[in-house]
Amino acid sequence: MDWLVPDWPASPRVRAASVTRRGGVSVGAYAGLNLSAMVGDSAAAVRRNRALLSSALGLPREPLWLSQVHGTRVIDVAAGETGVEADAAVCSVEGAVCAVLTADCLPVLFCDHGGTRVGAAHAGWRGLAAGVLEATVEALEGPGRTLMAWLGPAIGPEHFEVGGEVREAFVARSRANREAFRPARPGRWLADLYVLARNELRSLGVTAYGGGLSTYGDPSRFYSYRRQTPTGRMASLIWLAPVRS
Repeated sequence: MDWLVPDWPASPRVRAASVTRRGGVSVGAYAGLNLSAMVGDSAAAVRRNRALLSSALGLPREPLWLSQVHGTRVIDVAAGETGVEADAAVCSVEGAVCAVLTADCLPVLFCDHGGTRVGAAHAGWRGLAAGVLEATVEALEGPGRTLMAWLGPAIGPEHFEVGGEVREAFVARSRANREAFRPARPGRWLADLYVLARNELRSLGVTAYGGGLSTYGDPSRFYSYRRQTPTGRMASLIWLAPVRS
C-alpha cells in the first residue's frame, strides 16, 4: 500500500494520510485499493480493502464513511453514523477517524494548531462553490487563523475542463478566483481546484499546505473519474492520537 503524509507543521497528536490506489484486492476498473462501497465494486473486495487500510495505517477504529453528495453538510464524527449524507466531518475526540473519498475532487484535511480538533472535507467544484470549506472551518469552531489545512491529490488544471457557468459561480464568490481559470475551447475553461481552494482558505484566515498532484495525470497511482468511469475511490483520513503522559 502507498500513501501520502501531509507536509504541514501539525501537532504530534494529529495523524493523517491520503492513500493512493496501489495495493488492495479490487480488480478490473477498480483495480487496486478501492475504498468506496458505492461505485459498483465487489462488496467483499471493499471490505478487504478497508481492513488492509486500517491495518497499514494503524487506525484506532473504523473511519466514519460518509455518503457524499457534493454539498456543505458537516457532521461530528463522535455523534455521527456511517452512511450519513454529508461532505465533511470534524472531531475533537481521540481515536475517531474523519475520512473523505475522492477520485478527482479535492480532499482537504484540517487541524488546529494545538492538536485538539481535526476535520476532513470533500471539495469538488460544487462543494467549493457552495462553501464546504467555510462550513468545515465554522464546525471546527475557528477562527481560521487557529487552523491549518492540507490539500490532497485532485484533478490537475490541465485536465479539468468546465463550462462558463462554473467560472461565473466562482467569480461571483470572489473576483480573485478569475486567476483559477484559463480559456480552453469556445465556451469552456480549464479550472484549477487548488487555486480555488487556496483562495477560499486565505479568505478564512487558514494557512494551506500541500497541493499540486494530479489524479488524472498519474493513472498508476490515482483513480480519476474523468479519466475512466467507473473507477474506484481513494481515502484521505485524519484523527487524534492519545496524549502520552
